Amino acid sequence: MKYDYTSVKNIYIICGKTDMRKGIDGLATLIQDSFELDPYGDSIFLFSGWSKDRYKCLYFDGDGFAMLYKRLDSGKLQWPKDENEVRNLSQQELRWLLEGLSIQQPKAIQPSLKGAF
Repeated sequence: MKYDYTSVKNIYIICGKTDMRKGIDGLATLIQDSFELDPYGDSIFLFSGWSKDRYKCLYFDGDGFAMLYKRLDSGKLQWPKDENEVRNLSQQELRWLLEGLSIQQPKAIQPSLKGAF
């Protein structure tokens, strides 16, 4: 089955390092107990481990959990380091992250300084 995640309400990144040995139940418990979020909601949850060359994605599709596990052949993810933080990402930030970019991109167009003088 092919999933379309572009319409998911929330995309959460679990910052810092997660024990990548955890399966669906362990990750769902982490979401509930440590971050007080609902793993059964319309949300994607992203986790990465120590090496930052792999990630897991957990999603409840209405009748069960789907888990994606990906290991990159080369390169590293720019994963935020704060262990106790969860961030809600936009679709654009998710694309940046999975392309190996930082989720905090500088603005390409700078604000005008007109009238500042």
